[in-house]
Amino acid sequence: MPEVEDAKPVPNAGAPAAEAKPAAVPKVDATKYVGTPAVGTSKAAAAGGVAASGPTNTDVDRRRRRLVWAAVTAFLTAWFIAFFRFFLPRTLFEPNTVFKIGYPSEFALGVDTKFQQKYRIWVDRTPDRLFVIYARCTHLGCTPDWKPSENKFKCPCHGSGYDSEGINFEGPAPRPMDRAKIELAPDGQIIVDTSRLYSWPKGQPSHFNDPGAFLTGV
Repeated sequence: MPEVEDAKPVPNAGAPAAEAKPAAVPKVDATKYVGTPAVGTSKAAAAGGVAASGPTNTDVDRRRRRLVWAAVTAFLTAWFIAFFRFFLPRTLFEPNTVFKIGYPSEFALGVDTKFQQKYRIWVDRTPDRLFVIYARCTHLGCTPDWKPSENKFKCPCHGSGYDSEGINFEGPAPRPMDRAKIELAPDGQIIVDTSRLYSWPKGQPSHFNDPGAFLTGV
């Protein structure tokens, strides 16, 4: 019977395999890449040393804070103005209804329109009196135009016509135009009060002869 050779012992048999060592990473000489622009960087940005990757988070946060503060400031300003207006009196500033227009000697016979724009009146002098017509059409309140060549007032809105003394004679106007209260001031000037009007209602007696509706002997 052949002899069996004794098994030679295997060194480190049953021991865990040694861990593999990581491969050595080659060293990179950084000096070779100095001045080389990064990928995605424009030439202009690379020349200035600025990456083209956009603003940093710090810049974005700063802009957001500015936007928030601007919105808060605008809101507080609007709220303060509304709060302040609440305590102001709500008044309407209207032109003075009592005013002087000069001396009677300054007005010739006929219609004087120089106060139409400022006070909405016409000064009318006839041979026996002086009065003031309130320049408002009695139809719908438009301001008629004086037509010297036709010696009449003509409303541009709906065609109402009035003679030189404001008496209606054509169109839809239902009655003559009103006249304002006038009187002489102590200094001799004419005082007009457009808050006091004298009218001639349709089908009723006229108030154009009431005291205060005209001046005589001036």
